[in-house]
Amino acid sequence: MSSEDPNSLSLLEGLHSTPARRYLSTEPISDEVVRAILDAAVRGPSGGNSQRWAWIVVRDAEVKRQIAEWYREGWDKNYGSRREQILRADDPEGMSAASFRAADHLAAHLEEAPVWVFPVLLGAARSSNPRLGSSIYGAVQQLMLAARAYGIGSTLTTLYAGHEDGVRKLLNLPDDALTMALIPLGYPARGRWAQPKRRPLDEVVFNERYEERG
Repeated sequence: MSSEDPNSLSLLEGLHSTPARRYLSTEPISDEVVRAILDAAVRGPSGGNSQRWAWIVVRDAEVKRQIAEWYREGWDKNYGSRREQILRADDPEGMSAASFRAADHLAAHLEEAPVWVFPVLLGAARSSNPRLGSSIYGAVQQLMLAARAYGIGSTLTTLYAGHEDGVRKLLNLPDDALTMALIPLGYPARGRWAQPKRRPLDEVVFNERYEERG
């Protein structure tokens, strides 16, 4: 069991040191910790404070096995089939070789993460609003930051989404609900809490209006 003190992490330190963690151990996460993480998540923003959401915690091995198969199908279609191309290019502006290997590991071992969380928006399945996620993704980030405070790694992924109907059925969701992500949680098996690499602010921040920069 991790001995991480969730109160010892400052807000800004957490914001600067919560990368996607894709090498996750099978060490169990207690119900108490999962509940604390979700309690922090639901303090996040919700459009109009409607809170038309549900948070599905999945531990069942058979449910995870089926969804992991669908996830690997999505991974292979979008990335795995281009393995050699991506690893050979190691494009600094695309997916790095290290990121590919980590994501490939997650795909191969997804069901081994002890806890999954599906953030769900109710009544959203037929929506065409491109900004729909604004009503839940802020809360999702709070979930991931709270997990970080407990020394638990996470990542946000949607590669299972080609089988949304099947996932909805497995999770017993109403027909009008939409899963917005899958977040596997686990104590990190390798890697560190490092600041994610990002482009310099001067390349992405603009005053008053956007300008093309060569």
